[in-house]
Amino acid sequence: MFNAIGTAQSLITLVLGVIALGMEVFALVDALRHRPDAYVAAGKRTKNLWVAVTAVAAVLGFVFVFNVLGFLSILAIVAAGFYLADVRPALRRVTGRGTGSHQGPYGPW
Repeated sequence: MFNAIGTAQSLITLVLGVIALGMEVFALVDALRHRPDAYVAAGKRTKNLWVAVTAVAAVLGFVFVFNVLGFLSILAIVAAGFYLADVRPALRRVTGRGTGSHQGPYGPW
């Protein structure tokens, strides 16, 4: 009985760790994809800083994939989440991607 509960808890923790690692790797790939001048134009520091932050987050996520509720894991999730919630939308506005407004030269179409 208790072994089944422990196994289920371990499986849930592993799934959460893999999801967190996926988010951190996605943030790293997205940070690498944008031009350096887009970061400055969006007012979000430099590309090197955000690549370093997301790379450290991805490495921590990989190392602590089995301990997703640890301090460093949560720190990595917060760093990647901050990039995805704040920096990525600003970069998309600056580069013109993801507006989805269907604007023509004289208004919406």
